[in-house]
Amino acid sequence: MAEPLIDITVCWSLQARQIHEHSVRLPVGATLEAAVDACMALCQSSDQVLTAADLSKLKFMQPGIWGRKAEWTAALRSGDRVELYRPLQVDPKVARRQRFKRQGKGRTVLFANRKSGSAAGY
Repeated sequence: MAEPLIDITVCWSLQARQIHEHSVRLPVGATLEAAVDACMALCQSSDQVLTAADLSKLKFMQPGIWGRKAEWTAALRSGDRVELYRPLQVDPKVARRQRFKRQGKGRTVLFANRKSGSAAGY
């Protein structure tokens, strides 16, 4: 009898606005690392625009399942979406503060159209 297989989707983005998504079939009990290895083998065997250097970067990205961080040894279930996250280049809190400073105090959208007589910030 054939070993039961599960369908997994592996997706990643090496740069902004560039998303790669591939489906792989793995045996039951496969790990997150096995899914990425299978996807890398699939990409190398097909005529993809990904280079070997791009594929080697996948092992250094933070793994997750359905938007939650996971370990490389995490077991997968049928229908899981394995995601590989690249590191943040800028802390989101710092970026927000910098945008706020650039906009200037009086021109910010949040505070620009306040009602006359209202307290500052409302």
